[in-house]
Amino acid sequence: MDELTISVTIADRPYRLTIKRNEEETIRKAANEINNNLKNYSDTFAYNDKQDLMAMVALEKTTNALMNKNELKDIDNNITIKLSEIDKLLSDNLIKD
Repeated sequence: MDELTISVTIADRPYRLTIKRNEEETIRKAANEINNNLKNYSDTFAYNDKQDLMAMVALEKTTNALMNKNELKDIDNNITIKLSEIDKLLSDNLIKD
């Protein structure tokens, strides 16, 4: 396996991670986004405790992930329905010929 050990800082705490080399850019972007969200919450709300800020970021990110998951499920269902319709049309036309 092509693994790499990196260090990312989240909420002023360093974390050493062993990851796949091709995941590095995504993980660094994720840590950066978390830190940006923490700063935004800190600037916007009266939270000074990093645990409260982390909880708010976790809630926001998890909510977004669940909404995206539901949206993808709906898209998948719609594609399945459309493919079934196309399959039926093709089958009906092949039987006629």
